[in-house]
Amino acid sequence: MNTEEVNAHLTAKIVVSYVRHHRLVPDQLADLISSVHRAIGQVGQPPEPEEVLTPAVSVRRSVHRDYVVCLDCGYRGKTLTRHIATRHGLSGDEYRQRWGLRSNHPLTAPAYSEHRSTMAKALGFGRKSTTEVDPAPTPAAAANPKARRTPRSRPASKSEGVATETAARPTPAGKRRSRARVASPSG
Repeated sequence: MNTEEVNAHLTAKIVVSYVRHHRLVPDQLADLISSVHRAIGQVGQPPEPEEVLTPAVSVRRSVHRDYVVCLDCGYRGKTLTRHIATRHGLSGDEYRQRWGLRSNHPLTAPAYSEHRSTMAKALGFGRKSTTEVDPAPTPAAAANPKARRTPRSRPASKSEGVATETAARPTPAGKRRSRARVASPSG
């Protein structure tokens, strides 16, 4: 028997059985047939060896005080998280797993981490606020509200004080003077 005919016959049987139990869009049918045909053609052959990754630099040399080096491409930067996400499509954990690194392998330069930590401590991040709250009023002060008032200086003449007070205090835009109501004849 011809192997191409057997492969085609086996491919057709497998695809028919799969389609019987699963829903497919017509566009997916061609991909399914080709993948099944390729898989049958590889039966009995030794598996292809996995690609051995060679890093751009050794793992020991990838972390320096002022920068870290990407093992995939040799990029040097203060931090690698954005680089490996955009250029290589990996998260930090995926990158570490790909290269067999420890889970605590730094993706940020040590000097940069120290600088950011120092700056955050100087700004007070990570601590509770140290501003003091005004003490609660004592019962005697709460009972006498006039006790907390500060004396104001008064103008020499009364008319002078009225003129400066009205000039200094403009009328709010939201408040309008009410108009006098006109009595309407009831009927």
